[in-house]
Amino acid sequence: MGSTKHTGPIKLPKKPDPSLWVSKAPFGLGRVKPHHIRDTLKVMWDNRDNLPYAARILTQGVCDGCALGVSGLYDRTLEGPHLCTTRLNVLRLNTMPAIKPEVLHADIDDLRNLDSTQLRKLGRLPYPLLRRRGERKFSRVTWEEALDLAAAKIREIDPKQLAFYLTARGITNEAYYAAGKVARFLGTNNIDNASRICHSPSKTALKRSVGIGASSCNYKDWIGTDVLVFWGSVAANNQPVSTKYMYAAKRAGTKIICINPYREPAMDGYWIPSIPESALFGTKLADDFYQVNIGGDIAFMHGVMKTWFEMEAERPGTAVDHDFVREHTTGYEELRALVERQDWAQLEKSSGLSRERMAEFARLLAGAKSGVFVWSMGLTQHRFGTDNISQVANLALLRGFLGREHCGLMPIRGHSGVQGAGEMGADPFSLPGGDFKEADIGRIERVWGFELPRWQGDIVGVSLENALLPDDHERKLKVFYTSGGNFLETMPEPEFVRRCLEEVELRVHQDIILNTSTLVDAKEAVLVLPAMTRYEQPGGGTSTSTERMVYFSPEIEGPRIGEARAEWQIYCDLVARVKPESAHKVWFDSAEAIREEIARAAPNYAGIEKLKSRGDVFQWGGAWLCEGGVCPTEDGRGRLLPIELPELRKPEGHFYVTTRRGKQFNSMIYGERDPFNAADRYDVLMDRADAQGIGLSEGEAVVVYNRHGTFHGRVRHAEVARGNIQVYWPEGNCLMPKGVYEPHAGIPEYNTAVVVEKAETFYAHKDTRYVEKRIEELETEAG
Repeated sequence: MGSTKHTGPIKLPKKPDPSLWVSKAPFGLGRVKPHHIRDTLKVMWDNRDNLPYAARILTQGVCDGCALGVSGLYDRTLEGPHLCTTRLNVLRLNTMPAIKPEVLHADIDDLRNLDSTQLRKLGRLPYPLLRRRGERKFSRVTWEEALDLAAAKIREIDPKQLAFYLTARGITNEAYYAAGKVARFLGTNNIDNASRICHSPSKTALKRSVGIGASSCNYKDWIGTDVLVFWGSVAANNQPVSTKYMYAAKRAGTKIICINPYREPAMDGYWIPSIPESALFGTKLADDFYQVNIGGDIAFMHGVMKTWFEMEAERPGTAVDHDFVREHTTGYEELRALVERQDWAQLEKSSGLSRERMAEFARLLAGAKSGVFVWSMGLTQHRFGTDNISQVANLALLRGFLGREHCGLMPIRGHSGVQGAGEMGADPFSLPGGDFKEADIGRIERVWGFELPRWQGDIVGVSLENALLPDDHERKLKVFYTSGGNFLETMPEPEFVRRCLEEVELRVHQDIILNTSTLVDAKEAVLVLPAMTRYEQPGGGTSTSTERMVYFSPEIEGPRIGEARAEWQIYCDLVARVKPESAHKVWFDSAEAIREEIARAAPNYAGIEKLKSRGDVFQWGGAWLCEGGVCPTEDGRGRLLPIELPELRKPEGHFYVTTRRGKQFNSMIYGERDPFNAADRYDVLMDRADAQGIGLSEGEAVVVYNRHGTFHGRVRHAEVARGNIQVYWPEGNCLMPKGVYEPHAGIPEYNTAVVVEKAETFYAHKDTRYVEKRIEELETEAG
């Protein structure tokens, strides 16, 4: 960890810089771009019935959108107010009234006719609900009845047949901590969180490469670094406030590089609403784009390192920081030997980039005295996601970009609460303040005062699949308790997930709204428990940002929804019924009491017990983890790891497919049209030459399919790397393979090979022999 403290926010330059303008036409007239003013007015209209409360949430609470960490309207990076459309879109979840009874208790098929956007707009869950198998409607039950039902079922089963899951929907550290403690007290290690399907490889890779499980640096380090690299990350779309940091970085002379299959319009140029010159004329963000193949990042990075080693052979010291490598790393010779064996032709084929382009990027990094690498789902959501991130760490270690100002490794988080999930122990591989290892187990047992189960818990995808095991199997999932989450719209092969959900005997959905997963049948019953938002939680709550800032978000005065309870309180109430004789061991009287225990259980979080008022914040680990190059590994050194090229299974004539986000916050969709490229939810983004090569015109109906599923859409020309296409998430999840998990971190695979055909051709030949033959070709050629 580091001793240097974060120095607080800095000022933006006041004088405009026309060299960064996208266009001299004011407000981007005639261009495809977000309409921030219009969207803000729409949000105000949507919240017109509760505007004073909405204003208090925005000015007093910690943002429940992405994990940039804005407290009120201010952060620790830049002076001045910050507000983005993502936060505004999420706002209505906190201000809307309860669902009307006649709607809530309608026939289940009437509710199933609504999509998740329509269900969300119905309002908040006002009281506990129960629907037994065969019943056509939800019935209202008391909290006592609901909790007694859940407790009786939990007592009846083996703890290995019980699983918990927590999404990152505004959930606080206090709720994560209480859930993790309750799960272990009930005897199960099957507890997981939303990072499993986003950044779990980041934590796993950073742990093995440099001994840390979070960003090593701050957003401030973007501003003035020589090179800021966004790898598989569209921060301008998913973390819009970050565009202000990019603007500040550009004004400080930083070069911004994007590595992504798609030349993302949001990273090319952005109109930042809170900076006058940018709001008028836009800001050119990225200096260059390297359009790698989907899954080609490891090959690209091998090409960069191969160039460095060639430079070193000609003139030592021109590419590798030998002093840093010698003093702070291990594995240099093994890595160099692997890289030097790589064949340039193979690297070009796998990455999709020429040797010259890889060398160009290599020389840029070699000439930089500082660099920050930022990444997101484009690197993590692969069956080799952990290797992707360790390869990024290799680049940083070879250049010494770690543990000092303007340098670092940053997995940028898209959910405000998710960084704290594993750090609080709501994870099958983690406990508060450590991993699920014997030393940490013993330490936590001393804090908690009870024995923890020693067996390894399952990741959430495996837990769901375990619902299909025989009834007498010890790991057959019989009770699934989920706080938020919609697995029909976040996991591959949604129809398979539906079967899994239906096979669970009792599902408990602790949430603030209905979603499509809530409406799926269960073998015995579905129980719905109404939760409070973070702004309603008595005693307030805390959340941890991407840069490890732990913010206090106070309880905010305003209307309350029916019988909704604080999430941490529901877990306490449940365990009091499952094990009443010993529930005092996990009982908390207040949020303050939870924070006091967190400080004892998770040493990095010492200081959380002092957070009591609006604006209170501290950063665990100091400004830079691995400060001075010293890593919290056994020998204090970072590990340079020889990463093998993954096998990419794309047969000739087929395409790699991956998913992207549009006007949405994770799986919550707020608009049918992408504000950055005008595509709709069923457009298939593909290179113009690729489309023309198979006889497709813009707007033409196509069928995208493989052995996993079928997607119907229309062609949209876009600057996507040749041989690759993109579809929107979650609509495109039907194409992704079920049961394929990254071996180290357990993230599902969200990339695969597909056939793209004209819809009329597909349907003209749509008989069993044709479709089976085409899919068989794919399987045979890809195998």
